[in-house]
Amino acid sequence: MSTTTVAPLTTEDAELLVATARRAAEDAGVTVSVTVLDAGGHLLAFRRDDRAVLISGETSTRKAYTALQLNAPTADLVDAVQPGGLFHTLPTALDRPLLFIAGGVPVRRNGRLIGAVGVGGGAPEQDHGFATAAVEALA
Repeated sequence: MSTTTVAPLTTEDAELLVATARRAAEDAGVTVSVTVLDAGGHLLAFRRDDRAVLISGETSTRKAYTALQLNAPTADLVDAVQPGGLFHTLPTALDRPLLFIAGGVPVRRNGRLIGAVGVGGGAPEQDHGFATAAVEALA
């Protein structure tokens, strides 16, 4: 039996994700917080501009955590938590409550989950775009 090794998310990768998301947000005139977690949910990188709303840091972290735990962009999960949705009764008694607002995106390498990036501070659709741009820059 052979195993395939996939390189983990490194601090250099995390710094690129943060820089790319930040640059995309700045180009759009938006101030955001960006959080990058590794596959184990450990914080690898975080950035909050002093002009950002304080809660944006917790928001970006929870978006990244949700994308990591459910291995899907948070934008794709919004309908799942509505009444009758797939995760409507999902318990929130986890280490950190999940947040089903666009802006969290899983990071994959060779098809395997290696971490997640979360962006908070802009409109949800903007945050999703900034996070997606960051992940695409890593590819």
